Amino acid sequence: MSVNDPIADMLTRVRNAVLAGHAQVAMPSSNIKIEIAKILKEEGFLDSYEVVEGEKSPSKTLRLKIKYVGERRERKPVLTGLERVSKPGRRIYTGKQEIPWVLSGLGVAILSTPKGVMTGVRARQLGVGGEIICKVW
Repeated sequence: MSVNDPIADMLTRVRNAVLAGHAQVAMPSSNIKIEIAKILKEEGFLDSYEVVEGEKSPSKTLRLKIKYVGERRERKPVLTGLERVSKPGRRIYTGKQEIPWVLSGLGVAILSTPKGVMTGVRARQLGVGGEIICKVW
């Protein structure tokens, strides 16, 4: 199956897994998806992630373990929202001065910059702008 926007596909899979209460979600792997998963883990939205070699196909699979708080019945997901900002049909770029704050700093903006994929806070520290991939809260 061909996917036009693999990052939007990743975010949709994660969003659906959170809404359904699943513990983990799997998807085809790519370097940018691994970088996004790494940022989500560092920011505390995911428990862990791993890249698994495919048994039936030569492609690799990215497996994300979703983080929840609370006990069985009262458990709530840490990740409450995901929004794709820059899309293939309309790319959204920002300078270092206009990097957006997500929920007044409670959320994270993920940017693709010349220095790699990073959070908005890190991009501000390094003084670089770039393409706003998504917002997570």
